[in-house]
Amino acid sequence: MQAGKVQIPLPPKLVPVFSGEAMYRGAYGGRGSGKTRTFALMAAVRAHMWAKAGRSGLVVCGREFMNSLADSSFAEVAAAIASTPWLAAHFDVGANYIRTKCGKISFAFVGLRHNLDSIKSKARILLLWVDEAEPVSELAWLKAIPTVREVGAEIWMTWNPERKKSATHLRFREKPPAGAKIVELNWRDNPWFPAILDTTRRDDLANRPDQYDWIWEGGMRTVVEGAYFARDLAQAKLDGRIGFLPRDPYASIRLFFDIGGTGLRADAGAVWAAQFVGQKINVLDYLEAQGQPLSFYVDWMRERKFNKGATVYLPHDGAQGDKVHATSYESGLRDAGANGEWDVIVIPNQGVGAAMSRVQTARRVFNRVFFAEEATADGRDALGYYHEKRSNDDRNVGLGPSHDWSSHGADAYGLMCVVYDEPPGKPEGRKPYSGNRGRSGSGSWESA
Repeated sequence: MQAGKVQIPLPPKLVPVFSGEAMYRGAYGGRGSGKTRTFALMAAVRAHMWAKAGRSGLVVCGREFMNSLADSSFAEVAAAIASTPWLAAHFDVGANYIRTKCGKISFAFVGLRHNLDSIKSKARILLLWVDEAEPVSELAWLKAIPTVREVGAEIWMTWNPERKKSATHLRFREKPPAGAKIVELNWRDNPWFPAILDTTRRDDLANRPDQYDWIWEGGMRTVVEGAYFARDLAQAKLDGRIGFLPRDPYASIRLFFDIGGTGLRADAGAVWAAQFVGQKINVLDYLEAQGQPLSFYVDWMRERKFNKGATVYLPHDGAQGDKVHATSYESGLRDAGANGEWDVIVIPNQGVGAAMSRVQTARRVFNRVFFAEEATADGRDALGYYHEKRSNDDRNVGLGPSHDWSSHGADAYGLMCVVYDEPPGKPEGRKPYSGNRGRSGSGSWESA
């Protein structure tokens, strides 16, 4: 690509991304593609072009989390400028700042999660580049995008995909804005892909094939280190327990909730629909939504015909009242089903270690679970991602389940397994499942 008389080397797939006019430009894909370094370079090129044209303003480089400059794109932009002599001549790069020597264009580095309001106060944003954009929430996008309102201003995003329900995926891949120039970019698209990285890539392909597609080929992340149920899901597939699953007309429907809340800042709410048939758990459906009122879930239950004679199970906080309306999920669901559609049971708090207790119980009974393939796909994605959080030090100590997007579905699933293992009012354990075709769950909590 050319800017005036200067030749700027780009990966061929990014040439059309930076050619012509566009408000949105982006690239997604795996490791080694060169997308972050290229966008850092082009951010500096744009800053130089705007300064040369007499414009004043900011280039804002954002990431979802940023506690210091070390967590930002600062080093990438500084390195891109330093490695381009003609560009370096036009910039002043300090220990904690980057700006054009004329002072017209400055770079600002912000964390979107905790500094959204500060972005609003930054005047004359000419470019917002969000790197590592995968975890950026819909709330963050809703607040950040309107701050870019200067004539000719642009929004860029680069990310490694992880899940098909992420706000970034839905907004910029599933339904991208009109005129957006966004491409997939992987290691083979990088003409300068280094040999040392290729050695690492080949090693991952040989020894970590379950991670390879996500790390190198831009695929969705289905397994993470420390995932609790990865092996169990793989075994369920091998056993043929994921597939067509008809509803048993003689077994009652059981609905297991994880409480979310209303509003964009609320956690996601999740519901599993299942039937206990003999010694099996037949999982028929899964729903997850964020910021929806209780009526949303009630409508779903009725649309799926999960209402007649059903039992709704809530975690202990289902009985807690809403601070504004003085109601609870328990009372709201009882009122909604007052005509006898369903019963509501609140499962008491299991106390300290409740999350790990659910994990252990879920592992123990996983070989009894059968899944409807299509209807539970999103829920199984959550189970496959649900993992242990580790300390960021040399000890690498397990800190229990990580609270992220996957934990809502996993918590509701764990509630289902706890109810199956020890039904309310029936503390005795279940007898061994005689129809088991897979390995038996041991209840140990070794890392999956």
